[in-house]
Amino acid sequence: MGRIWIIIFVGILAAVASIHCADPPESNNSQPIVSHIPRQPIDSTAIAKVGYSKRRHILEIEFANGAVYRYLDVSPSVYHDLMSAESRAQFYDFNIKGKYSSVRVRPRIKDKSTN
Repeated sequence: MGRIWIIIFVGILAAVASIHCADPPESNNSQPIVSHIPRQPIDSTAIAKVGYSKRRHILEIEFANGAVYRYLDVSPSVYHDLMSAESRAQFYDFNIKGKYSSVRVRPRIKDKSTN
């Protein structure tokens, strides 16, 4: 009798774990990330706006294609170097892209002329 209860218990644990550990489905109903970090327009061919939270060390970049990405654990010096770089897009490519954990806040805006 004890074995049956153990088997049932393990089965329930497995079911609960699979529900809570599964990847969330990709859908249009997922909650968007709400940003409260103000972004300032900048002069760049690829980057439209940049925002930074000194308190949370979060860098947000809005690209010319409309996509917005949030980069985590970015030091203030990296933000200042980005803002003072001669080519901000090049600085981003060499010093930020792929170097920090990132979260997509908003996908790129698809060109309506292509179907």
